[in-house]
Amino acid sequence: MPTLEFRTQAPVAEYFTKAHEMFRKEVRAFVKKEVLPFVEDWEEAGEFPREIYKKAAEAEILGICYPEEVGGTPADLFFGLVVTEELMRSTSAGFAAGLGSCNIALPPIVMHGTDEQKEKFVKPVLAGDKIAALGITEPSGGSDVAALQTTAVRDGDHYVINGSKTFITSGVRADQVTLAVRTGGEGHAGISMIVVEAGTPGFSASKPLKKMGWWASDTAELYFTDCRVPASNLIGEENKGFYYIMENFQTERLALAVMANMTSQLALEEALSYVKERQAFGRPLKGFQVIRHKLVDMATRLEASREFTYRVASRISAGENQVKEVSMAKNFACEVSDMVTFEAVQIFGGHGYMRGNVVERLYRDNRVLSIGGGTTEIMKEIISGMMIP
Repeated sequence: MPTLEFRTQAPVAEYFTKAHEMFRKEVRAFVKKEVLPFVEDWEEAGEFPREIYKKAAEAEILGICYPEEVGGTPADLFFGLVVTEELMRSTSAGFAAGLGSCNIALPPIVMHGTDEQKEKFVKPVLAGDKIAALGITEPSGGSDVAALQTTAVRDGDHYVINGSKTFITSGVRADQVTLAVRTGGEGHAGISMIVVEAGTPGFSASKPLKKMGWWASDTAELYFTDCRVPASNLIGEENKGFYYIMENFQTERLALAVMANMTSQLALEEALSYVKERQAFGRPLKGFQVIRHKLVDMATRLEASREFTYRVASRISAGENQVKEVSMAKNFACEVSDMVTFEAVQIFGGHGYMRGNVVERLYRDNRVLSIGGGTTEIMKEIISGMMIP
């Protein structure tokens, strides 16, 4: 019987340079020292310590790919992918999502905010001193951004905000929220974005919502009751917020595809280790053809998904519009991770169903990837709309 061997994500020369791989080693060392020893406790606690943000900032993890003038470290898109991949090696997608909530909250401010807003709302977050969240989803509707109902009515030098948001990552302890609000009429043309700071009268957050997965990330419902926010906190132009959100979605969906691929990678690695050690009917599991073929199918789909995701990322990095393709990449990566995590648990049998086993957590954490950042069904609507105008 030939030896069972699979490549476990060696550097891809076409996409990652020596500089990327040097940075990868630094991020991996950070995760190994500052995260992995504690991740089980953080999962059970439903959050991780605030000081991790500061440590991540000092390691140039938070600020990677941001302009120097806002406190970041300029770098190409693949440095950001390195961070996502290595944070996922914590085995906790909730931790990766919580630490990375700034990457969906800050880009609209960086791209469209004033110098004063960048100084106040971007620099402290990238320095690890504050936590930022993005508030778009509402209890009345998830993926239908154009139908959001939270209102912001201009009153002199302030906006008065009323409404609520839900499923907000880092929402419980966020110091600021980049909030989508309705300042105009119905539909996408009436949406704006504004920053709301914690402690503003009329703004409150729920206790942490209990979730199927992503336990280490605090998730909240946010409430706004006659919440007065300075008009100077408006990001960019009034009623242009929908376009800012759409800009943000392309990179968010890419990150979710990478998270799905890394979920598959980790599940495959765990399964490979297990079949080499586990005995059944007097011989190792790796000796059974049915198990070997499962692993082959898992690895094949992962290779295809990862290559497609990297290809889309390279085109985005080159400035090409990849809305259709990144939607495809997200859907495909999630389909693959659905299959790979399912099979990993199946290979582990009863052990895979037990809390504390990595594949059990990967299986739970995986489920939200085809929901967050736009559901699979919404991705298909976007793709079909571009295929069939």
